[in-house]
Amino acid sequence: MRKQKGFSLIELLIVVAIILIIAAIAIPNLLRSRIAANESAAAATTRTMNTTEVTYSTTYPSSGYAPDLKTMGPNGTTCATPTSTAACLIDGTLGCATAPCVKGGYQYTVSSSAASIPYPDYKIVATPIGLTSGTKDICSTTDAVVHVNGPLTAAPTTASTITAAICAGYPAL
Repeated sequence: MRKQKGFSLIELLIVVAIILIIAAIAIPNLLRSRIAANESAAAATTRTMNTTEVTYSTTYPSSGYAPDLKTMGPNGTTCATPTSTAACLIDGTLGCATAPCVKGGYQYTVSSSAASIPYPDYKIVATPIGLTSGTKDICSTTDAVVHVNGPLTAAPTTASTITAAICAGYPAL
């Protein structure tokens, strides 16, 4: 009788079953880790944008704070000579031309309560694109305190529904 080389079908099925069990355990943990990373990045980006707003208001005192993200970003320029309408303080991904600007599973908006220059205040809002990219709303206002609302259980909120008063009511980070 000749000895066969290789694996039997049962041995292969057992190996596949073990791999599937390990994947069933590991994938949810991987998704939770990704959500936590997106939320941490959104909080850090919000802090950075607070600093950017202060830098903008110091650099362009007659304009007040930046009224939107494109004003803080390149706004279609090469950033050779920054201006009050294209300050080049943030990159083109975050300082996109049309809000909301998407970065790392979150969408960001910046707005002001005033309609014209000088802008006396600002509101930064970061909301997750979906519940698989984040479970917390993150916001900040002129006081530069980062506030967090969550965990969200329904569809993520839109930035327009989070007013400065609502943001101030969220717990500070």
